[in-house]
Formats: sequence, structure tokens, C-alpha cells
Amino acid sequence: MTPKSDRPNALTRSHPNRDSQPTKVRYRVGRTADLTPGHSMKFMLPVRGVDEECFVINYHGRFHAYVNRCRHVPMAMDWVDNEFFAEQGRYLMCQTHNAYYDPASGECIAGPTNTCGKFLYRVPLEIFNGAIYALPPEQGFDDTG
Repeated sequence: MTPKSDRPNALTRSHPNRDSQPTKVRYRVGRTADLTPGHSMKFMLPVRGVDEECFVINYHGRFHAYVNRCRHVPMAMDWVDNEFFAEQGRYLMCQTHNAYYDPASGECIAGPTNTCGKFLYRVPLEIFNGAIYALPPEQGFDDTG
């Protein structure tokens, strides 16, 4: 038998120490079964050290989440609590500025001219065992226009 000091360390190198890998922080938002198509759910998420109001939608069976902030003027989009869909669920709408956003991409497609073409701030999601998890957005916010 080869002494321990003469054995190669290949096995230990091929499996990096799990403690050295960064852990991804995620927050449980709700269950997929509780969010039927055409509906939304608000939640708070720590972003840049501040709790930001966000919302998740079920649009045609797919889940998307955004920071609850219009790109025209940085204020909440739902004038009526948790009401984001307009035009029979075809668009997301800022109730204050009448800006319309594509639910799947978050792109502003109608509304104030300086808003069209901008995107809502997307919140990354993970779906696991019927639970919806939100991850803090990696992109920065530019509310200057």
C-alpha cells in the first residue's frame, strides 16, 4: 500500500470545498398554485440594503417578477392595491401615468414618451417544488430618466 504522503490529491481538487463557493440568497415569495394566470402577488425584497416592494405575476402560465416602480416617475404602479394587469390581462399598467408594459419582458410599449422603450426592473425568480423564490436583482436602478 502506498503511504498517504505519496498519494495524489486529485480527488480533493476535483471537488472544491463547498464553503468556498458563494451562496445564493433567495426569498420565498409564495406557491405557484396560489398564483393563477392573470393574477399578481406583492412582496418585499431587500435590494441594495433597502426593502423594495416587488410583484410577481402569472402571465399565461409563466412567472415574472418586477420591482414595483414605474419607469416614468419612480413610484408604485398599482394605484389600486395589487392591481397591475390591464386590457383583459394583456398588459401591465402604471395606474398613475397610464404607461403600458409588456408582462413577459417588462418593456414599456405605450405611455409617456420618455418611458417608451424602457424596461421595468426585473427580479430573478426560481421555481422549486411548487414554491416561488425571488433573488435580489443584479442590475442597478437608474431612476434619473
